[in-house]
Amino acid sequence: MNLAHILGASCLFMIALLLRMLYLIFEQNRHIPKLNSRRHPVRTMIVLGSGGHTTEILRIISTMRSKCYSPRIYVRASTDTISEAKVRNIEGNVIDYKVFDIRRSREVHQSYSASVATTILAIFDSIPLVWTQKPDLILCNGPGTCVPLCIVVFILKLMFLTNARVIFIESFCRVKTLSLSGKILYYLADFVIVRWPYLNTYLYRRTVCL
Repeated sequence: MNLAHILGASCLFMIALLLRMLYLIFEQNRHIPKLNSRRHPVRTMIVLGSGGHTTEILRIISTMRSKCYSPRIYVRASTDTISEAKVRNIEGNVIDYKVFDIRRSREVHQSYSASVATTILAIFDSIPLVWTQKPDLILCNGPGTCVPLCIVVFILKLMFLTNARVIFIESFCRVKTLSLSGKILYYLADFVIVRWPYLNTYLYRRTVCL
């Protein structure tokens, strides 16, 4: 195979990859994922933040039938010392759940430029976690910890290596603008839920207000 053939094949591959990426971005949020119609339980990965984010997501989890959404795979930042106790309180005696740690992509008061390196490290933490746990559904609601995980899922989707659905639920306190995580996942998540009608206007047409 000569150089021209290699360059031609590379160009075709890049075009196919670009088209796949555009399809994933613009097809997201058009249809609500019908996970309840599955015959088998949905392997659910839940990303925990610290403080209010964890409280919000666990309230949502408490309304979901554990028989339909199991096993539950909780992911927290490695510096989060509070969330696991909250998980134990809500899960009770349920055996079918796990808690994993990944590096926090951005610490409180850390500059955005410095967070690039920590986010890359968090992505490397997320690759084996997503690959080995093979979630069907990823639920997240705002903490930066969810961004590396969702980037990994998007890349795996790009390569047809997973069909996991990402549902991002914006924090209740975000009234007029999406959080930084929300602005990123607006293009990567399958489904973006907001709590206030203002966020569902022309600003963010692809969101759904509940």
